Amino acid sequence: MAKTDIVIKTKNLKKSFGDNHVLRGINFEVPRGTMLALLGPNGAGKTTMVRILSTLLQPDSGTVTVEGHNVVTKSDEVRSVIGLTGQSAAVDELLTGRENLVMMGRLYRLTRTSAKARAEELLKEFDLIEAASRPVKTYSGGMRRRLDLAVSLIATPPIIFLDEPTTGLDPRSRLVMWDIIRNLMETGTTVLLTTQYLEEADQLADNIILIDGGKVIAEGTSKQLKSKLGKDRLVFTFKKLSALEAAHAALGKKVDVIDGESLQITVLIKGDGSDVKGILELLEKKKITIATMDIHKPTLDDVFLSLTDKKPKGAKAAAPKKAKQKKGA
Repeated sequence: MAKTDIVIKTKNLKKSFGDNHVLRGINFEVPRGTMLALLGPNGAGKTTMVRILSTLLQPDSGTVTVEGHNVVTKSDEVRSVIGLTGQSAAVDELLTGRENLVMMGRLYRLTRTSAKARAEELLKEFDLIEAASRPVKTYSGGMRRRLDLAVSLIATPPIIFLDEPTTGLDPRSRLVMWDIIRNLMETGTTVLLTTQYLEEADQLADNIILIDGGKVIAEGTSKQLKSKLGKDRLVFTFKKLSALEAAHAALGKKVDVIDGESLQITVLIKGDGSDVKGILELLEKKKITIATMDIHKPTLDDVFLSLTDKKPKGAKAAAPKKAKQKKGA
C-alpha cells in the first residue's frame, strides 16, 4: 500500500494525567476509505485518543498524523480535514435544527446561500426535514445524535471521528445511525469509531483494535479476532442439577465452562460440527436428559472477555460445591 493511502497514523502514542497512564504506546494506521473501530472498556483511553487525533488534547510523546499533518505542529491543517461527533450532542438546544446547521456552515466560512443549501441537503439526508423548524430541545435522543453527526459533516470532511455515536440510543435509533455511517463510508469517507458495543464494530468496521490498560492487546478484522478463540461452542442446558453433574462427569475434559446457576455446560467443538454426534451419543448412552442445546460461533464479546480476562458471571469455574460432592453419584 502506498504511503499516501495511510490517512491516520499513530506511533508510540503516550498520554498520562498525573499518575494515571491512559495511553502507553499506541500504534496503528488507518487506510483511506476504511473504518477503524477502537474497542475497550470504560477508561481504556478511547476518548483520549480521539481528543488527541482531533487536536483538542496534546500527547505527552509519540507521533500522530492525520492526512500527513502532525496534530501538534499542524493543528489547523488537521482541523480542516476532519469532522468530530462526540459522546454528547454538541448543538444549541435553543436553536432549530436548520439554524444549527446554517450557523455551523457560516462558521466554516460558507456563504449564506451555500450554508442554507448545505443545511437542507443534510436535513433531508438525515431524515430531519419535518423537525427542521423545531427547537432542538424538543428532539429525541436519536434525532439529536443525527443532527450532531450532520453538523460535523457540514463542510464534507474526508475524515470523520465518531466517539461512541450511538451511546444511549434505543435499538431502532442505533440501526438508523448504522445506516447513516455505512452511507458515509460508501462515499469514500475514512472513519475512526470508538464504541463499547462490540456488535457495532462487528457490523461496521474494516479493522478493529482492542485497547485495555492503555495498550493495544489485539488487532485485526472481526473474522480474524474471532478465529483467535478457535473452536465453536456447544451449550447444553439441563432441567436438574443432577443432570448437569452427570453430564459433567460423562464429558470430562471436553467441558470448557460449567455454570451451576444457569444449569449450563459448554463444550468446545470443531467448526464443521463433526464431533457433535459423538457427544450426543455419549449423553444418550448415560441416559442424561437435555433441556436445550445451542451451537455458538465465537463473537467479539467472547474475544473481549478472553483477552481482557474479564469473565461473565459463573463463566470459568468448576461446578458448584454441591455438584462436586455428587460428581461420582
